[in-house]
Amino acid sequence: MIERYVYLRFKDEHQNDASRAEAVAKCRELLPRVPGVVGATVGVPGDADCASKWDLSISVRFASIDDVEPYRVHPTHRKLVDEVLVPRMAVIKAWNFDVG
Repeated sequence: MIERYVYLRFKDEHQNDASRAEAVAKCRELLPRVPGVVGATVGVPGDADCASKWDLSISVRFASIDDVEPYRVHPTHRKLVDEVLVPRMAVIKAWNFDVG
C-alpha cells in the first residue's frame, strides 16, 4: 500500500477558512473519482503551529506505486490541481511512502 502525503501552503490571500473549506470540499469530491485511488483524507491545520506553516494536507492511498503516475496525469486530478489548488498555492510538498 502506498500513501501519498501532500502539504500545501496557500498564497496570503487564500490563507482563510473559506478558501481552505472550498479546497477541502473539492478534494473530497474529486479525489475518490480518480481511478487507482483506494482512499483519501483531506485536512486543515489543527493547531496554531501547523497553521503558521501549512493550509491543507492531503493523504491519498494506492494499492501500489504503479498507480501514482496514472493518478497524477488523470483528467479529474488535473482539474483539481489546475483549477482549485494551483491558483491558491504558494508551496507544495509531496512524498510517497510504502505503508505495507
